[in-house]
Amino acid sequence: MSRPRLAVSIGDPNGIGPEVVLKAADAAEADLLAVGSAEALRQHAERLGLGPVVEVAGAAERAGEGLAVLDPDPGTETHIDWGQTTATGGRRAMEAVACAVDLALAGDVDGIVTAPISKEAIQKAGYTVPGHTEFLQQRCGAPTVVMVLAADLDAGPLRVALVTIHVPVAAVPDLISEERIGDTCRTLAAALRRDLGIDAPRLAVLGLNPHAGDGGVIGTEEIDTIRPALDALRADGLDVTGPHPADAFFGRGAWRHADAVVAMYHDQGLAPFKALAQGAGVNVTLGLPIVRTSPDHGTAFDVAGQGVADPSSIRAAIRMAAAMAARRAR
Repeated sequence: MSRPRLAVSIGDPNGIGPEVVLKAADAAEADLLAVGSAEALRQHAERLGLGPVVEVAGAAERAGEGLAVLDPDPGTETHIDWGQTTATGGRRAMEAVACAVDLALAGDVDGIVTAPISKEAIQKAGYTVPGHTEFLQQRCGAPTVVMVLAADLDAGPLRVALVTIHVPVAAVPDLISEERIGDTCRTLAAALRRDLGIDAPRLAVLGLNPHAGDGGVIGTEEIDTIRPALDALRADGLDVTGPHPADAFFGRGAWRHADAVVAMYHDQGLAPFKALAQGAGVNVTLGLPIVRTSPDHGTAFDVAGQGVADPSSIRAAIRMAAAMAARRAR
């Protein structure tokens, strides 16, 4: 295929999303269409000496010189409250995500990249989803999605998937089930084959408790739920190992021998991932009918409008989305 066309939602206008999108506008891997408040993007561009920004009326329209931006609500005034959490910021951010998803579902773009939103701001705006992943699943009508953080490190590719995502830690044990573990691993393996070209993916599954329960001394979820789920997956022909003690698994570098690591909950997987990736990670949602990636950082309200935001992660997200889109096209 020719260079993929990617829709990039600009994120919360009060954060660093518009800044990193502008800094990544020269991406060589894809033609970019920014989606969001054109006025907000212009204000960021003017304040930080970036741009130019050219508002377009449709996904097929190119900007010529500058970054093309499609505004889902053209003509609406957007006041930027630099670094603040506001309902307006949340609403405009989610309007952009919805528009980008719809463009991808219609085939007008080859995939989407989403700049950071504020979960607090979208709640203020009336949205009840806890984040991008759940919103994308609903919008696309996908039965199962898997949140994966990926990074290409010197020691090899690191990919961490989650069985539970944005839920309180206290709720995790009740959400861990054989069915949920099975759905996560099957969706992950299928997407690794389709989108990343890994013909026989190797999955390493972490336990829930310290020391993976230590034979039932520190919890029985590994015995009662996780091991039976893995046995069923192996019976289906999947290459899965575990349950592994999470601390030792990352501490001794065992992740190098797996194509993806499956963690039971958010911080179990993402704390070591971010320590290893050092800002180079990409958030990928697998199981969707569309390609979606995102940088692995947040809105960084504390440095919004200062011109210091690092675009490395969103550039990596663009590269990965472009590669996935090209593979799907083939």
